[in-house]
Amino acid sequence: MTLNMVKTHQNRVSDMVFSMESEWVVSTGHDKSVSWMCTQSGSMLGRHYFNSWASCLQYDHETQHAFIGDFSGQITLLKLEKQTYSTITTLKGHEGSIGALWWDPVQRLLFSGASDHSIIMWDIGGRKGRTLLLQGHHERVQALRYLQFTRQLVSCSADGGIAVWNMDTQREEAPQWLDSDSCQKCEQPFFWNIKQMWDTKTLGLRQHHCRKCGKAVCGKCSSKRSTFPIMGFEFPVRVCDACFDTIKEEDRTPLATFHEGKHNIAHMDMDPSRGLMVTCGSDRIVKIWDMTQVVGRSLATGFSPR
Repeated sequence: MTLNMVKTHQNRVSDMVFSMESEWVVSTGHDKSVSWMCTQSGSMLGRHYFNSWASCLQYDHETQHAFIGDFSGQITLLKLEKQTYSTITTLKGHEGSIGALWWDPVQRLLFSGASDHSIIMWDIGGRKGRTLLLQGHHERVQALRYLQFTRQLVSCSADGGIAVWNMDTQREEAPQWLDSDSCQKCEQPFFWNIKQMWDTKTLGLRQHHCRKCGKAVCGKCSSKRSTFPIMGFEFPVRVCDACFDTIKEEDRTPLATFHEGKHNIAHMDMDPSRGLMVTCGSDRIVKIWDMTQVVGRSLATGFSPR
């Protein structure tokens, strides 16, 4: 067996995938590029550059599509070929750098986690542009795994938080935030609406947004907070008073469970067949977690490290 050293990046390599089907190694790096090379010949097949560091990678071995997350918060979908490639689309939804990606080739779902503490599920196969927002972490999301059999998503964050999301349930897309120069409830002007402030002789108000309806509202009209798990909000978020009154107690039933990993989780992998999860962190500690206690279709209320 002969090992050949090949330098494919000019800076730190951030992620790498080996494809047995195509006999390629696909890698991303802090030189703002993704490259793919042939493992048989050792030759470089192609390279694509981004405007910011490429941070993480997922690869569909059957279709040769690569998903690359970067530090600008974008995810680029490329179709890789020998000596060439084509850009399919760019996904934009995060407000921070992409920290983790996971691709499910069966349901054709892409999951992304970012430094904005959020997770987005992109329905690539549905071709309808459907996205689901999941918010339950309080720090950067750095690892993701989707379990096909139980239809659960496991996510880990930099503060040691471990979340298990029930994806086998009806969920709703969070609304787009609306633009307005005045509160869409009481019609009071926001502070940049100079004309209305002058005409009504009132001080402008700060703008907020209701997470349930997306309307632009003032603080007085959005004084309530509520969880709304069906839209992915597992902790209390701002909602307008009108939407708060429509949320029933059963609407607040959690659709995720949260656990404490007790170390900064930088990477995570799982063996569902053996009920094991491995986490490693910046504290130089590797933990093996026992996940065999299963109740119905959801994981048990707690993890126990071995």
